[in-house]
Amino acid sequence: MENALLIGLSRQTTLERQLDVIANNIANVNTSGYKADNSLFEEYLNTPAHEDNFVGSDRRVSFVQDRGTYRDMTQGAVEGTSNPLDIAIDGSAFLTVQTAGGERYTRDGSLHINNQGQLVTAAGNTVVGATGPIVFQPTDHDINITPDGTITVIEGNGRTDAQRGKLRLVSFTDAQKILKEGFNLYSAGDGGAPQPDTKSTVRQGFIEKSNVNSVAEMSRMMEVSRAYASIANLMNQQSELQKTAIQQLADVPA
Repeated sequence: MENALLIGLSRQTTLERQLDVIANNIANVNTSGYKADNSLFEEYLNTPAHEDNFVGSDRRVSFVQDRGTYRDMTQGAVEGTSNPLDIAIDGSAFLTVQTAGGERYTRDGSLHINNQGQLVTAAGNTVVGATGPIVFQPTDHDINITPDGTITVIEGNGRTDAQRGKLRLVSFTDAQKILKEGFNLYSAGDGGAPQPDTKSTVRQGFIEKSNVNSVAEMSRMMEVSRAYASIANLMNQQSELQKTAIQQLADVPA
């Protein structure tokens, strides 16, 4: 295969994977606490696909390669709600939750109380407090969550504050290396062991929205689609040139 076709194919492959990343961002534009992904590209130099008869810089062909993605960890816009259990985190911290696979981490602060009185996420995962699950009594009311994550309530018909727990906020040495596991959850991965975060603060009655810029992502999707079509057209032209050349070379006068 000619080098032009190989280079075009490498670019189409990376564009296809970039389109998958963009589509996933757009699909999560309304997911609370979602962090957008972006593709990383690099030049990949290799010897040509034909016999190596050249010297110096002419001996290498430049391909494109997507070597991974990086995550935009900037904080999304904060939106007020009427739910006293909703929280938004100002800072780089994550909520700790308990799942079937062990402890996981999320920025989704859309919380509620399940049938057992436990504080859980929208997906039903138990929110982990400093000393374990956070459990409410049936008669608790006037729930208050302080900036440091301490949760207090008014018990029964009295006016006495009672503490129900404290949110376990953690951060990572390298948040780019934590792994997405779906359902708005992360595992520690190679990001280092989670460390208690005392710098971030909690805002009660708010939700952090996705940090995806929907207009920018739609524009990027159109740009990638056009680039893919342009390369496909170029490769078709190259193929037609080869076909014509072969036909003309084969047309030897009798």
